[in-house]
Amino acid sequence: MQERATAASAPRAPSQRTAHPAPTHPAPPAAPAQSATLIGSVQRAMRLLECVAGHEHGAPAKQLARETGLALPTAYHLLRTLVHEGYLHRDKGLFFLGEAAARLSSSGAEQKRRSVIVDALAHWRDAIGVPVYYALYRDGEIDLRCVSDTPGNPAVEEWADFRETAHAHAIGQCLLSQLDDDARRDHLDRYPVQSITPYTVRDNHTMLRRLERMRRMEPVTERQEYALGTVCAAIPITVGTTAATMAISLPSHQADRLLSAAQQLQSEVGRLLGSLAISISI
Repeated sequence: MQERATAASAPRAPSQRTAHPAPTHPAPPAAPAQSATLIGSVQRAMRLLECVAGHEHGAPAKQLARETGLALPTAYHLLRTLVHEGYLHRDKGLFFLGEAAARLSSSGAEQKRRSVIVDALAHWRDAIGVPVYYALYRDGEIDLRCVSDTPGNPAVEEWADFRETAHAHAIGQCLLSQLDDDARRDHLDRYPVQSITPYTVRDNHTMLRRLERMRRMEPVTERQEYALGTVCAAIPITVGTTAATMAISLPSHQADRLLSAAQQLQSEVGRLLGSLAISISI
């Protein structure tokens, strides 16, 4: 709720009596400068970490102190603390980045790889005008990693667990088609075919036959097998040993767009696959 400003009082006539001077109070202390809130020891420790990172083959404490402008006793104290916390390790008098620092680096790299995928999906979503999905097969499971949609083109609601219904949706069928026969059978033994809609494949044997007939680089399509009123297509992406897929969905009344939209996505992905390859395993 906004506050309303009060009007200024009208000036009063001066009093006939001599005014007494107002009592004086000591001025309040000046607000501390912003830099005073910074913790100097943290700043110095970060400078040491950055300095060590610049020495691939390690560096001794005296060199690190000199390059960071720190007093040698201060540098020793901070280096010992960083070693104790795992951010550095010491070997034969030289300091190197430790496992804790490496974890920070790998986390940042993972976030960067993820942002590449997120940005690519958003671009294709807008260019093709469909929701776009990214999934991979990891440790024997369907792993839906990212979905990009809009209120006007919403993604399919996951009303039945995607991991348990690979046989019913294009994402799962596309991923299973990239596995060898033993891996497919193992997956279907753990998650047997079950009826999701009247259009869902009926048993494991029929599913395996369908997977065998799928051509390696062609889009995989399904029509209302997972959700009534929805058709989906997925394109296979194999980078090294990772089975992955990009997929799209459309309402069933736009089914005539499905294949052309999937082919457009496949063409777009093909142009960017080199730059996406490092991000496929996020």
